Amino acid sequence: MINAFFHTIDRATTRFAAWIHHYPERLAAAVAALALLATGASVAVANLTPEDLRISTRSVVETVEPLSVRAQIEALSQQAQELHRSTQSRNNDSAEAILKRLGVSDSQALNFLRVDPEFQKNVVGRPGRNLRAQTNRGAGLIELSARWVNADDTFGRWTLRKTDSGFVSDVQTLPLVASTRLGSGTITSNLFAATDEAQIHSGIAVQLAEIFSGDVDFHRLHQGDRFSVVYEALLGDDEVLGFGKVLSAEFVSGEKTYQAVWFRQPDDASGKGAYYTPQGDSLRRAFLASPLEFSRVTSGFSMRFHPILQTWRAHLGVDYAASIGTSARTVADGVVSFSGVQNGYGNVVFVQHSGGQTTVYAHLSKLLVQPGEKVHQGQTIGLTGATGWATGPHLHFEFRVNGVFQDPQKFAQSAPGAPVSSALRAAFLQQTAAAKAQLAAAASVSQASAQ
Repeated sequence: MINAFFHTIDRATTRFAAWIHHYPERLAAAVAALALLATGASVAVANLTPEDLRISTRSVVETVEPLSVRAQIEALSQQAQELHRSTQSRNNDSAEAILKRLGVSDSQALNFLRVDPEFQKNVVGRPGRNLRAQTNRGAGLIELSARWVNADDTFGRWTLRKTDSGFVSDVQTLPLVASTRLGSGTITSNLFAATDEAQIHSGIAVQLAEIFSGDVDFHRLHQGDRFSVVYEALLGDDEVLGFGKVLSAEFVSGEKTYQAVWFRQPDDASGKGAYYTPQGDSLRRAFLASPLEFSRVTSGFSMRFHPILQTWRAHLGVDYAASIGTSARTVADGVVSFSGVQNGYGNVVFVQHSGGQTTVYAHLSKLLVQPGEKVHQGQTIGLTGATGWATGPHLHFEFRVNGVFQDPQKFAQSAPGAPVSSALRAAFLQQTAAAKAQLAAAASVSQASAQ
């Protein structure tokens, strides 16, 4: 009898050892599950207080039939076999390239994607679209989806699912959800480096530069300048698909602080608005601070020492180092008075503005306007180059009043647009108070993370 008992124990032990050998992952999952249960129990005991222990209690005994350990391990193992990966579509993507990048090895799914018109229309050749795949342990596809932002505050969702009868796909159009985000940073080299460090999208950096373009020349920033910004993130299925407008912003340069609040007046077009100071003055200026459109490419540009005349040209104009082909824009509305070749300027454009004011854009590689042509603020009038007296590619910019050279920055900060109307001032001030609180919160988050 005793021998039979030990024989039974030995046989059970042998079977258990063999099971461990074949299913080590399931054993690990079971141990993890038991560890979690043990942790939960310890937390429950730790929450008891002496007062709790004095409460009278009684025991209730009930029969509980939990799932077997084997069944629980099977369930955990099944969950672990589903893998999720994500990526973004690229210019030269094909169905094969996308599946490979997502770790999918499924010939049936590949064949379906090659002929699926919705996939070809909405994913192939459409860079920047969010792709997400769900696969089984064997890299077979369970579900694949793509999401993108439309132009009308909606997002598109293309989904491919595996069914018992094969793969099926569909496309839906759904509303975007705007979520408010805060961010801030300090300039060490340029604005894009600072926004990258703060994990803020480059599109928000461009908006910042445009908002303060009448006050700050973002091609000539100083180390230690800092910013705070409140902006919209656009969500689809709780996933960030894009970014909307800047709602409020602050930029500190030296001892000067500039603030902006987005506000929509009744006569603004639907969905449009403008930026104002906290006092309600418009931030739109008659003149921009820089003739170069701010972008990641131009963010490292700076004022330049003239190599031929051996002097800084700030008293006559400003030289911006710029690679050949960079867009040069007019800083204000006006009429082209000259477009052609002129002495040391090389290819140059003169734009006549009101009040005897003239701006000059020199050393261009290409002229894009004709004499007598009307131009508007921000319009590209030529491409930067190295024509005329130039040893390297750059843009020479001048501002004249009645023929006398002036500092462009001083005029950029003058002549603001129309302020907020008196009828809307109370609503504007209420919105501004909330904006200031959010900007303060953004700045405090940055300071806390730096400590």
